[in-house]
Amino acid sequence: MQVLKDIMIETRDGVFLSTDVYLPRSECKSKSKRFPRAASSSRSVSLLKVDLTEAVGSWPVIIERTPYNKSAPSRSEVDVSGHLVSREEMAKAFTDAGFACVFQDCRGRYNSTGTFTKYINEAEDGYDTCQWIVRQLWCNGSIGSMGLSYAAHTQMAMACLNPPGLACMAMDSGGFSSAYECGIRQGGAFELKQATWAYRQALVSPEAQVDPVLKLALESEDITEWFKQMPWKRGHSPLRHLPDYEAYLLEQWEAGTFNDFWKKSGIYSLDSYQNVPDVPILLMSSWYDVYVKSTLDNFKALSEQNDSPISLIMGPWLHGDRNVKFNGDVDFGEQASFDNNVAKNWLQHRIDWFRRWLLDAGLPTQASVKVFQMGGGSGAKTSHGKLDHGGRWLESNQWPLANTSCQQWYLRSGGKLSQSPETSYVEMSYLFDPNNPVPTIGGALTSGKPVFVGGAFDQLEDPRFFGTQGNDLPLSARKDILVFQTDPLTEDIAASGKVTVKLFIESDALDTDFTAKLVDVYPPSMDYPRGFAMNISDGIFRCRYHKSFEQPELLTQGQVYEIEVEAFATCNVFKKGHRLRLDISSSNFPKYDVNPNSGEPEGMAQLARVAQNTIHLSPKYSSSLILDTLT
Repeated sequence: MQVLKDIMIETRDGVFLSTDVYLPRSECKSKSKRFPRAASSSRSVSLLKVDLTEAVGSWPVIIERTPYNKSAPSRSEVDVSGHLVSREEMAKAFTDAGFACVFQDCRGRYNSTGTFTKYINEAEDGYDTCQWIVRQLWCNGSIGSMGLSYAAHTQMAMACLNPPGLACMAMDSGGFSSAYECGIRQGGAFELKQATWAYRQALVSPEAQVDPVLKLALESEDITEWFKQMPWKRGHSPLRHLPDYEAYLLEQWEAGTFNDFWKKSGIYSLDSYQNVPDVPILLMSSWYDVYVKSTLDNFKALSEQNDSPISLIMGPWLHGDRNVKFNGDVDFGEQASFDNNVAKNWLQHRIDWFRRWLLDAGLPTQASVKVFQMGGGSGAKTSHGKLDHGGRWLESNQWPLANTSCQQWYLRSGGKLSQSPETSYVEMSYLFDPNNPVPTIGGALTSGKPVFVGGAFDQLEDPRFFGTQGNDLPLSARKDILVFQTDPLTEDIAASGKVTVKLFIESDALDTDFTAKLVDVYPPSMDYPRGFAMNISDGIFRCRYHKSFEQPELLTQGQVYEIEVEAFATCNVFKKGHRLRLDISSSNFPKYDVNPNSGEPEGMAQLARVAQNTIHLSPKYSSSLILDTLT
């Protein structure tokens, strides 16, 4: 394997992107050529003389563009044995299979020059990189892209510009359909993982690496304490030491209305799908990942539009943890890992994917859709102290799966969840205090450490979680949560697809939020004498967007509004004897920013007030849960 480190690829606006190139060994003649290269002690550029193979030694090229250091192993590249696969090992596996391999630092990150503004330059930078690659002697004209999370976003961004040579893709847990709907905002609310991510990445930014005072200043900030002082203000936040990071974060936080800001390349694909090349695309995510909606949106749109194969894999994992069989306090069983269940391992699966479509390898075809159906376990406590929830893989050629239909469950008086609507006029109210928000206990989360974590947990005031009372009382005991649940189920219910909550609401505030959380309630047992309320999916809706996300309109006291809370899709068996539960409230912090109820501009509120929020349940206003299920 021939290795070319820190080749600097120049973009259209004069930024240099640091790039590592790995080439298969060739018996062909060599040819000398000079390339810009990053200087070892700074982000300046010098010339590097390297020997390259002639055009007859050319291969399809696999590219990954990342902000997390192209030369360091990705934390997600852990096989089922626990081995962390290095970049060199990955490159060796690809070059042995007949590919050239390229890893690149995004602009403003590690050895690349320029200023980092999250997401915004990735489309053009990816295009320019592909254009450079196809001009090289060692490229045969075909490019495959791969990567997790941000490295999936970079793929989708450049694909929307149909870059030269792009012939196959493998997007893992990322690739925005619309960051306004999933990834930066959701239901109009701001996802605060963006704040923890910005702080953690500022710590390892090129600026902090060369300025010890800046690095010390950032390290001196207590990000957990800063989460108690929100919203953050310009020049008065933990990111004030690095204004570029503070500026992009607060701009996203304050941009509540859907407008041209949210239609930029890199964060919005809904109006660019027609530009995505008609090539084989592998999409993977997981039910407790933050990109469930984006992944399923992309699968639906690209499957309908393109003739080339689109493959979907959905596991039970947290973000990128494809070989961890549990998340949170719940174990999903021996089948839960990717390795040895979906394929031999994730690295080999990608190699086979690219071999099939870029090298015309005669490999056996597989089902285009593989989803993990959670549930069906014993409910006992495992030797590792986790709830045995279990699960199994389902295969199909479509999503939603065949034989999927909708069930409607109505919110009833007395906290009932029934398939028959309320027969009389009922309303249920609670007081929502923004200074005492409902704490986040797991869920589809990533990048939240050290403030919050994702996963499946018993919904308790658990002292491990930010903002709880720490007394282990059920979260459902809070006065600002309305709980609706079924009687113990007389048969299994296999949820598989969308989770939508239709609410008829009223508030005495100018603006407020409503949240919905779907819960699988285990009955009491010897291992769990109080039962176990396992969070499955959740969502939020900011009520100033009751008319549309493009036209915010404050609420009028005394008026009833119909809203929809779209929780992430799921695939879970609610077993016979369990209860299906829906929790309604007005906050889920620190997953989302807290609505001050004041109607002030988003991300800038100073006048928080308590709101009285009401859910209507009458025949005229039938609030309900709509659940896709397998029949």
